[in-house]
Amino acid sequence: MGSPTILDTIVAQREQDVRAAKEAVPLSMLLERAEHAPAVVDFEARLRVAGPMAVIAEVKRASPSRGDIAPGMDAAAQAMKYALGGAAAISVLTEPTWFKGTVEDMRAVREAVEAMGSDRPAVLRKDFIIDAYQVAEARAHGADSVLLIVAALTDESLAGLLACSREMAMEPLVEVNNAEEMERALAAGAKVVGINNRDLRSFRVDLETTDRLAGMASGDVLLAALSGISSRAEVERFERAGAHAVLVGEALMLARDPAAVIGELGGIGQ
Repeated sequence: MGSPTILDTIVAQREQDVRAAKEAVPLSMLLERAEHAPAVVDFEARLRVAGPMAVIAEVKRASPSRGDIAPGMDAAAQAMKYALGGAAAISVLTEPTWFKGTVEDMRAVREAVEAMGSDRPAVLRKDFIIDAYQVAEARAHGADSVLLIVAALTDESLAGLLACSREMAMEPLVEVNNAEEMERALAAGAKVVGINNRDLRSFRVDLETTDRLAGMASGDVLLAALSGISSRAEVERFERAGAHAVLVGEALMLARDPAAVIGELGGIGQ
């Protein structure tokens, strides 16, 4: 048996985190909060109406591959830069150990964009979701969608979390990195599939991943290209491959003018 991958290590820690969270805040309390949370924006629909390419802009303090990116960042202020730049959705990292995020970051982001009304960007909880508790936690803190990583889930848990998310009116973003994972995502009925160019087992980036996998999905499935994206040429490449959205993190976190970068990457105004 080989050594644990980075993904294995993160998931093992998240299992411990979830157990601790359940002791601190019972599921029943979270579900009650979720029932009274602000209304959901349809994540899939929001991506479909954005164009010519929907940009999912990421709020991220750190990562395992890069280390600290912006540890002292004001999540709400960063999100508003994205929103005013035309982001269709805002992805908020809520994993605390390697990405230094929190669900409170996500709540702050949701509260910040709420003033934009029904035209606001959708809010995605980006984390290593392994338990229905985290889905309820996401909704209670204002999320419109959650990330489900196929590599971190069994077929049974993927199906269960898909169903749980939809029961709370959140269409999840289902992440894949290879052909087997794409097959599993499609078999489970995923409607929004994110093709991650970064292999979470090694954290290596290969932009050809999207090119290889996009053709496996039917036209009814909305495809998003994730990771390693920093130029309009790369966005156009993924658009030709069949993607309708791109998720951009570090390029925006490090940009002096994130709104301008979103406009450039998404082709807004072109």
